[in-house]
Amino acid sequence: MTASRFHHICSALSEDGGNGSTDSVSSPANALVEEDDENVDVGVKYRVPPSEIRDIVDAPPLPALSFSPLRDKILFLKRRSLPPLSELAKPEEKLAGVRIDGKCNTRSRMSFYTGIGIHQLMPDGSLGPEIEVRGFPDGAKINFVSWSNDGQHLAFSVRVEEEDSSSGKLRVWVANVETGIARPLFQSPDIYLNAVFDNYVWIDNSTLLVCTIPLSRGNPPKKPLVPSGPKIQSNEQKNVIQVRTFQDLLKDEYDEDLFDYYATSQLVWASLDGTVKDIGPPAVYTSMDPSPDEKYILISSIHRPYSFIVPCGRFPKKVDVWTTDGKFVRELCDLPLAEDIPIAFSSVRKGMRSINWRADKPSTLYWAETQDGGDAKVEVSPRDIIYTQPAEPQEGEQPEILHKLDLRYGGISWCDDSLALVYESWYKTRRTRTWVISPGSKDVSPRILFDRSSEDVYSDPGSPMLRRTPAGTYVIAKIRKENDGGTYVLLNGNGATPEGNIPFLDLFDINTGSKERIWESDKEKYYESVVALMSDQKEGDIHLNELKILTSKESKTENTQYYIQSWPDRGVFQITDFPHPYPQLKSLQKEMIRYQRKDGVQLTATLYLPPDYDPAKEGPLPCLVWSYPGEFKSKDAAGQVRGSPNEFAILSGPTIPIIGEGDEEANDRYVEQLVSSAEAAVEEVIRRGVAHPNKIAVGGHSYGAFMTANLLAHAPHLFCCGIARSGAYNRTLTPFGFQNEDRTLWEATSTYVEMSPFMSANKIKKPILLVHGEEDNNPGTLTMQSDRFFNALKGHGALCRLVILPFESHGYAARESIMHVLWETDRWLRKYCVSNTSDVSADLDKNKDTASNEVTESENKAVAASGGAGAEFAESESVQFDSKPRSLMW
Repeated sequence: MTASRFHHICSALSEDGGNGSTDSVSSPANALVEEDDENVDVGVKYRVPPSEIRDIVDAPPLPALSFSPLRDKILFLKRRSLPPLSELAKPEEKLAGVRIDGKCNTRSRMSFYTGIGIHQLMPDGSLGPEIEVRGFPDGAKINFVSWSNDGQHLAFSVRVEEEDSSSGKLRVWVANVETGIARPLFQSPDIYLNAVFDNYVWIDNSTLLVCTIPLSRGNPPKKPLVPSGPKIQSNEQKNVIQVRTFQDLLKDEYDEDLFDYYATSQLVWASLDGTVKDIGPPAVYTSMDPSPDEKYILISSIHRPYSFIVPCGRFPKKVDVWTTDGKFVRELCDLPLAEDIPIAFSSVRKGMRSINWRADKPSTLYWAETQDGGDAKVEVSPRDIIYTQPAEPQEGEQPEILHKLDLRYGGISWCDDSLALVYESWYKTRRTRTWVISPGSKDVSPRILFDRSSEDVYSDPGSPMLRRTPAGTYVIAKIRKENDGGTYVLLNGNGATPEGNIPFLDLFDINTGSKERIWESDKEKYYESVVALMSDQKEGDIHLNELKILTSKESKTENTQYYIQSWPDRGVFQITDFPHPYPQLKSLQKEMIRYQRKDGVQLTATLYLPPDYDPAKEGPLPCLVWSYPGEFKSKDAAGQVRGSPNEFAILSGPTIPIIGEGDEEANDRYVEQLVSSAEAAVEEVIRRGVAHPNKIAVGGHSYGAFMTANLLAHAPHLFCCGIARSGAYNRTLTPFGFQNEDRTLWEATSTYVEMSPFMSANKIKKPILLVHGEEDNNPGTLTMQSDRFFNALKGHGALCRLVILPFESHGYAARESIMHVLWETDRWLRKYCVSNTSDVSADLDKNKDTASNEVTESENKAVAASGGAGAEFAESESVQFDSKPRSLMW
């Protein structure tokens, strides 16, 4: 297989959900059409790529892992491969920025597990025999798996797809961990889970609070044949309201009623002994968070008036404190509709936000409030204030100020009354700071622990490791050393270096700043990382000699496996033995290469080559450059190496940094820097003798598609063809900002216009393949972006092809769709890259000068980021620990 084929296989898998969680189906029956067949569009059907590619896509997914609270058991959560298109074709309601499966009353297209296996973790690191969780119907789809705090029970949802219209709804089940026997939580068969927002939460070891579909709910509201009046929006008050290009918004009163119908829940208190009672009135509850002492619960809900221009996250929001048995305690806030949040980055909603329980206290609340009206452009000090208050304050007791910040509040890691870390950051400058505070000691002044650029990955000290408390919360783990009274924490970092990432674990003295590296990845052969603490079963400080950590380990040829490492003997126990998911790629050559842009910025890329390929003997190959630009404030940060040459990855594209130093905005020189980065990448692969200068293609997804179109317009000397998937090509259709651009079209008109490849469609002379999901849900990347770009290209006689994938969103999920995209990609590359016989000169310097003349000053302004990348169902491969059931793998 050629390098280009490996490239597009890999990119499709990494962005299209190749390791998804749905059943594998047989391949479509139609045969692969040869690339020289000009009738490929006659009787159009879904196509399949060559068998080498199909085998990779259809590889069975590995199970997800979840460790028990006591770290003595492991769940293997079993998954399927890709879903059939018929699953995506099921009706969905697009309401207030949310897509809802009305039959199941959940978010639509929700992935699931097919089974649960429980293994005892033995003292020697081996796993005991599997106990299969059983009792639910065959073919059940499992979601929201969650441990009770004592690790004795599992809760999860089950749905079974049958012809009966009500059978697709979710029921809550519980299982005994020792026996694996599962049963429904509710004896009544009429109580179903409402999982549009939150779903359920453990209150204590034997009680759950569940969002259910109200029993009194009738049929969905019917859309009136004739509307009661016109659709009217007004701004007669002359308010300044700027919003980005959101999708799936409410359109009329019927949509408002339909949103209420599906999103309204009845909270039900349910005990494992069968006791059930309703809690509070039905409402659109969005989150439930019990206090660590299990006495109170923080309840968030949204309510009318709704909006037709912003999604539900900005609807009026009410936050209350209740007792866990359902008694109302007090209202914390009732925030109004937030249509007017400024588009400038670091702008936030007015009023109380980030309301949470202190992880180290029984029932103490904390939150942040902006002092600048939420507008990042307003200069004020302090900018944010953090407050704290008991769940039930004494009469007249006011919230206490915990800390004041001049940047934007970014969260707190709690430890105890003597230690907490407060984070703040500012996007415009990329500045990030970490404060050390003593929450219980007003006489101890806060001090800055770290003050750095968020872009400077080389200086990243790592994040504090957290231990689990008996209440199920997570606090900073304090480490004790023998005969040493210091206050130590563990800093877990990626360890970015010029040679690639070398993850580490440092023992850090919080008072002196001194640190000792107690663990580091094997940088020569493996990529290892620390996943979690495994020695936090007991409350209190952890002695260094009793430290246990879970690590993952992978290499260029070896799949990720998990290990437990213990101190002081540094024993290592391998606890998983997963087969390689893609044995076909084990012998693939992979190398992290480094090269330089003409302005001195250091760039990197991961180069994949066929097994046993020798450029000196076999000559240069066709090549596909697949990438996604990034935005930076400094050249030094842009040139830093990210990733690892030993990481088991599919494809890490060449870095395309777009830099805006000082007062300059990165987008103001987008085209110039984009072309320069691409030239450097192309020159490097040609210099190495691995890429044929006339047979280099370029491609990308989302903003990578935008990049592709711009390169074909402004750097035609570099590439023979392009592949652009789910992109946005006309920035005037996103006039109030996109991705990392927070200026409006009217503030930066030339930048918006000149960066848009739509405006340069007449310059694109190389073949370009456009692919887009018909139901794209990503802000900015409306499907019409590809429709209109294709028409503009066709109107200038460009060689182009547009593929619209029915039922697909921003990331592609169905097996038929993914296979067809790979077939299209394979055909396009073989026809216009591998078989390219054009007389393009290999003298890049000559062509570069010609092309550079086309990049006038007006064309040196463009965009650095847009739309969001990654598949809608892109899978997190991190090991899942006991967490709130609302946490999903996808």
